[in-house]
Amino acid sequence: MNYLISVWSDRIKAEEVYTTLEKANFPMNCISILGKGYKSASEFGFIDPLVQGKKQAFLMAYWLVPFGFFAGVGFSLVTDLQTFAWAGTIGNHAIGGLLGAFGGAMGSIFVGGGVGVATGSSDTVPYRNRLDEGKYLIIIQGTDQEVVRANQIMRPLRPENIQGYVAP
Repeated sequence: MNYLISVWSDRIKAEEVYTTLEKANFPMNCISILGKGYKSASEFGFIDPLVQGKKQAFLMAYWLVPFGFFAGVGFSLVTDLQTFAWAGTIGNHAIGGLLGAFGGAMGSIFVGGGVGVATGSSDTVPYRNRLDEGKYLIIIQGTDQEVVRANQIMRPLRPENIQGYVAP
């Protein structure tokens, strides 16, 4: 599936483009308008990188926190350090496990969340920003021929930006 994403300054211009495409007998099921009063970025499927980062952090926490706990207990058993004399031997091992679990949680938040934000849907962030600025997007989904034809129809109407994508 190929995509053609065009950015328009206001609602009137976006509706004018939609009408022009309609008059050119363009298949209407291939056209989506995003903006205030139309579809939102989430409804269309633009993934928010912050949400993706949270998902990734929780996913990593499922295995990093228990692993950190057992690594902390293991380290405490191997070294036999008595860092907290008031806690006793078993207490020191338990504290070592809790500190290891805390380290695993920090790793999942910083690494998992950071990687999710950095890599999650980076192509869509500029388009989400444009929508936040009050602009409108017209997205054409279709074959190569439909995308080329839509591009030829929209270019003379002078969009702020127009970009084609090929979905994997």
